[in-house]
Amino acid sequence: MRTMTSTCGNFHRRFLKLTKLKELILSTCMMHGEIPASIGNMTSLLDIELSGNFLAGRIPKELGKLKNLQQLELYYNQHLSGEIPDELGNLTQLIDLDMSVNQLKGKIPESLCKLPNLRVLQLYNNSLSGEIPAVIGNSKTLHLLSLYSNILTGNVPQNLGELSDLIAVDLSENRLSGELPREVCKGGKLLYFCVLQNLFSGELPENYGKCKSLLRFRVSYNHLKGSIPDGLLALPHASIVDLGYNHFDGPIPKTIGNAKNLSELLIQGNRISGDIPSEISRAGNLVKIDLSNNLLSGPIPAEIGNLRKLNLLLLQDNKLNSSIPKSLSFLKFLNVVDLSNNLLTGDIPESICELLPNSINLSNNRLSGSIPRSLIEGGLIESLSGNPGLCVPVYLNSSNSNFPVCSKMYSRKKLNSIWLSGISVVVVIVGLLLFLKRWFARERSLMEQDDTFSSASFSYDIKSFHKITFDQREIIEALVDKNIVGHGGSGTVYKIDLSNGQAVAVKKLWTRKTKDPTSDDQLFLDKELKTEVQTLGSIRHKNIVKLYSYYSSWDLNLLVYEYMPNGNLWDALHRGRILLDWPTRHRIALGIAQGLSYLHHDLLPPIIHRDIKSTNILLNSDYQPKVADFGVAKVLLAKGKDSSTTLIAGTYGYLAPEVLDKRLLGSFRDEMRKVLRIAIRCTNNTPTLRPTMKEVIELLIEADPCRFECCKASNKINEASNETKIMNSS
Repeated sequence: MRTMTSTCGNFHRRFLKLTKLKELILSTCMMHGEIPASIGNMTSLLDIELSGNFLAGRIPKELGKLKNLQQLELYYNQHLSGEIPDELGNLTQLIDLDMSVNQLKGKIPESLCKLPNLRVLQLYNNSLSGEIPAVIGNSKTLHLLSLYSNILTGNVPQNLGELSDLIAVDLSENRLSGELPREVCKGGKLLYFCVLQNLFSGELPENYGKCKSLLRFRVSYNHLKGSIPDGLLALPHASIVDLGYNHFDGPIPKTIGNAKNLSELLIQGNRISGDIPSEISRAGNLVKIDLSNNLLSGPIPAEIGNLRKLNLLLLQDNKLNSSIPKSLSFLKFLNVVDLSNNLLTGDIPESICELLPNSINLSNNRLSGSIPRSLIEGGLIESLSGNPGLCVPVYLNSSNSNFPVCSKMYSRKKLNSIWLSGISVVVVIVGLLLFLKRWFARERSLMEQDDTFSSASFSYDIKSFHKITFDQREIIEALVDKNIVGHGGSGTVYKIDLSNGQAVAVKKLWTRKTKDPTSDDQLFLDKELKTEVQTLGSIRHKNIVKLYSYYSSWDLNLLVYEYMPNGNLWDALHRGRILLDWPTRHRIALGIAQGLSYLHHDLLPPIIHRDIKSTNILLNSDYQPKVADFGVAKVLLAKGKDSSTTLIAGTYGYLAPEVLDKRLLGSFRDEMRKVLRIAIRCTNNTPTLRPTMKEVIELLIEADPCRFECCKASNKINEASNETKIMNSS
């Protein structure tokens, strides 16, 4: 018999009698107990895969008898303990060894690192201690080394990678020290180099800047010093360069402009000085820039507005001394911007306020002038503290504001005569009277509208979370049956075509009222719903559907969302006019995971969706996914009581039918299997064995059918795809 596979059960003794068995594949099948020592009698085995189970106890030394074994995978059992047997060094044919995510302790056996054919060594997320054996530097076959999240100490062999074509190295989250190995990229194939959260010291080797193959370079949270090698920020394929929280000094190399693929530039917490080079604007794929806590000076380059994909811009705690460039308003995807604790001067551009990012901080600068209205109405005025030159427009003055009224401040500073002061007061009063007159006139006209709309229909409490180009009347008038496009778990959904050419989706929430609108229960429900909506409105993520505004009154609650022209994922899979190929489906899955990871890990408090299904995934015109229908449903169903996020809140008995689409071609069978394995792990009956969304993202990236630059059916890089299954420390 060549292969033994199973879908469930324990480690049955009958398996052990199959002495001619070649492959024993029992991954993710709920196996318990210990690995029996008699497995060493199955000497014909080439492949053992027991990952994702509940196996416990020690790894039997008898495995060392399997002289023909080429692959041994015991990862994600979590309860395998004890030391790694020295006898595994007898497995001279072994190519792939993975014992990650267990409770292994002790040292890494030197015999293991001498194996002549070993290509993959993964021992991450254990409690291994001691030094990395120096002999591993002599390996001529090693391609992937992943030892992160252990308690390893000492130096890394300086000749690591000198004799082998390394593809990935991850030594993060240990206590390793000394200088970084200089030859890791000598083979010219290194894709990942991650050593963050260690005690490494010294300078970055200059030849790191010549490692053209790198995709991800992470050395943050160490004690590294010196200048940044000139070519490091210009690597043609690198997507992440993370140098944060070290002791680097000198300027940011102008070669940053050559970083055509860079998405994350993280240099925070160093001693970088000089200007921010304007050449950074040529790195057009940048999504995150963190240069905070450095010694940067000079202006914020106006050219930064060319980075149209930018989502996060952190420049706080420097010595930047220009005005805020108006070009920041071009950054339509900007989610977080922090320019605090600098020496910035001038006005706050009105244009930047149109973005209304999730988080903006301009505090502790030297800004002056009138605070834009949108910052005040958006509740962001506290993010401007420490700017004594700022003032609040008189028509927006509030007793809760710590800023002076603009008219009063200007009269103190600029008006030197009583006559001019008097004139200014008269102008302000006249302006207020005109403003009040127009306001009362508008209110009167609203009250005198056609009888088809009662006065109550327009007495809404309105909260906007983005710049709005429509008014409430246009929304209310379009809430008619012909515009209904669906019914969600918490209300009726309308598609509304606005007069400005924009389309929005409006959800009219199911009524959830008590008999007495002034009762404590009703007040609690209203407050809870508004709090939930406020949280949803503050979310800025490319894979979360955008909430424009919220209308509330006694008898009606409306949520105005961006409209998704390609509907939901279920319709695209089952009723779509075009066939979604596997790369597109993989991209959709990855986008969903990124959106959920943001909700789970990047928000405080986190948001748990609890009703993920294909009808709750919306698709934009480019078939990019957006997670929808969460948060508010929890409040509407909870009836004012605490609801446990450990319970399933979705459709009872729902099982997604889209397991396998027979229309898909077989070009990506290996990648499909990888995604299926991820899905199986995500549905494990034991929650603690399910991967987090951050881990799911990494696993999906590893299963990317286009990760090697093309999606041709013939592009079978089996070795690299097999050997790049790590990188959970993204």
